[in-house]
Amino acid sequence: MGSAHLAERGMKKGYIIVRITLTTEQGWAEYRTEVTKLISEYGGRYIVQGGAVDPLEGEYSEQQFVVLEFPSLDIAQSFWRSAAYNRIKTLRANSGKLDAWAISGV
Repeated sequence: MGSAHLAERGMKKGYIIVRITLTTEQGWAEYRTEVTKLISEYGGRYIVQGGAVDPLEGEYSEQQFVVLEFPSLDIAQSFWRSAAYNRIKTLRANSGKLDAWAISGV
């Protein structure tokens, strides 16, 4: 079921917001390649992938940010909790700290 069809049925898009603090690049190249394929398989896409950060308020300590968009919140959550993603995320193990949130769109 395409995202246009979901939108017609009134389903809100789902987003995953990720804050990454890297301590080493080890494993990230392969992780990025594999996770990008899986994101696409779930109908997702990158909205933000790194880039310059302008801290408008609060603290900022050189973290990187990623925002992913999926056809629905359920699909976003299914992607993150999938066996395939659990296998892929081991590629970035011990390379830093990652915080992630799944959020429903408007």
